[in-house]
Amino acid sequence: MAFTPKLLMVDPSHFEVSYVINPWMKPGAWHEDPAGHLRQAQACSAALHQSLVDAGADVVMAPGAPGLPDMVFPANAAVVLDRRAIVARFACDERRGEEELFLKLFRSYEARGLFDTVVQYPEGIFQEGAGDALWDDSRQQFWAGYGQRSAKASLQVTEDFFNVPVVPLELINPRFYHLDTCFLVLSGGEILYYPPAFSAEGKALIEGLAGKENVLEATDEDAAAFSVNAVNFGKQIVMARPPASLKARLEERGYRVRSVDLDPFILSGGGAYCMTLRLNRSSAAAAQKAAAE
Repeated sequence: MAFTPKLLMVDPSHFEVSYVINPWMKPGAWHEDPAGHLRQAQACSAALHQSLVDAGADVVMAPGAPGLPDMVFPANAAVVLDRRAIVARFACDERRGEEELFLKLFRSYEARGLFDTVVQYPEGIFQEGAGDALWDDSRQQFWAGYGQRSAKASLQVTEDFFNVPVVPLELINPRFYHLDTCFLVLSGGEILYYPPAFSAEGKALIEGLAGKENVLEATDEDAAAFSVNAVNFGKQIVMARPPASLKARLEERGYRVRSVDLDPFILSGGGAYCMTLRLNRSSAAAAQKAAAE
């Protein structure tokens, strides 16, 4: 790695599962023991934090807010590349209150010099952050999900803002409402993805651009465990507890898999990737420019 990955997490003190905006959300299960689940969520968040630090990341913690439990999933807050950030527009009413707080947070980062430019997607064009825009360092492009939470119109906005290619992937299964729930870009150029989440055109596009030798198909078990929703940098992968077969497949390719119990967050439809946002992701062109200056 050229530099230490800086990852944003959000304090889970206000986390709960209190509404349903995706098929995974189980408020009934949460409310059987809300205090116990919150304690478990805080412990699991701390374990994820420690696992990321142990893997070599610098983790920045931001506060959450009452009534906005899904702030613990900052992957949806913005798309970030080359010291530029474009803040999300949420499709669901339940999450729209997050926009103002995340915009304020990113403006504070801009004021401190972490970002050069911070804007927001145009009003009415829904786009839910890095959860639907996964940067592929090997191919120097974004893979962008649309059709569930993010609008197809957001793809051109993303491409124009960052001036890099954006590859559209239509999501056809409501259980996989963000691209990060069913698609993982690995540092070695491999793509781990769950085929039933995609249209035939999308699957063909993935295989065509990545090459069949680089495509790893996730199983039903892998997807249900939220193991595809993982954080990767270098040869380190941090994920919700994976099935043994997936762990073995990844280790065969030279990756170090770090398993974390994220069960309370899976009750809300989120895993390790959802719970983080890479703040210092850089394209090759920007890195070359910086080196020349």
